[in-house]
Amino acid sequence: MSRDRANRVKEVGSRMWKAPSENGMPRDLAKLIARHRRWLGRLGLLGRPWLILGSAPDPNVPPELLRSHLRVDINNVGRTASSLGWGRADLTIRAKRKSWKEHPELDTRSLLWIHEFPPLLLRLVLLFKPHLHIGSVSTMSRRQRERLVAHVASTSLEGIGEFNKVTNGVAAACYGLALGVPQVVMAGISLSKTGHSYDDRGRARRQVDEDAYILDLIKDHPALFTTEAELADSPGLKLWSAEAAPPERLAEPPSTGY
Repeated sequence: MSRDRANRVKEVGSRMWKAPSENGMPRDLAKLIARHRRWLGRLGLLGRPWLILGSAPDPNVPPELLRSHLRVDINNVGRTASSLGWGRADLTIRAKRKSWKEHPELDTRSLLWIHEFPPLLLRLVLLFKPHLHIGSVSTMSRRQRERLVAHVASTSLEGIGEFNKVTNGVAAACYGLALGVPQVVMAGISLSKTGHSYDDRGRARRQVDEDAYILDLIKDHPALFTTEAELADSPGLKLWSAEAAPPERLAEPPSTGY
């Protein structure tokens, strides 16, 4: 653990997760969340629990999770899912700069692209990108992504780590929690493993301090779980089991009025 992160975690102490106040939420952030609730609600992706699949090697994915949870792929991990015969992703959350050559057969019901372009323009861009199937498309800027993470964790990442931002896997967990998904289960996400599940290049894991810091803060959220023993050990996320049924939720969260 870096000194910066250690100091910030010490400041936070052992506090329990506390739901961020929506009363003080900036209007533009409330509108962003409402827009994405409407988008995913129309697709039927809000009323069921999510399995967030990251690209760390050897993801622990019990078969029953694939039956009960919607699969949310991070970046190019759909290549791993395809090789394991898991079929089409329900949602893929993709960073702007991720290589399309790494996974030229992207197959997803919906795509959230972290990009500054609006969805209609992204549709034109996608015509020139290799893929098998991409259904509905939405977008979110990097700045919006970071603000949403900060809102869910009730903190800023300023001064944490080298990049002051989390990876897409941790951001996806915050995204699901912000939208009111009944349960978010993280798999294939690691703070220590080197490389990716879909290649043998052994690339170093980045933004470890940032991911660890935010996970420290949101680990007690009642809807957040993990299948990875490493994350259950530290920072201490709840370990998912088949008995950890999500609470009953409406098919769509109520409108915020925006």
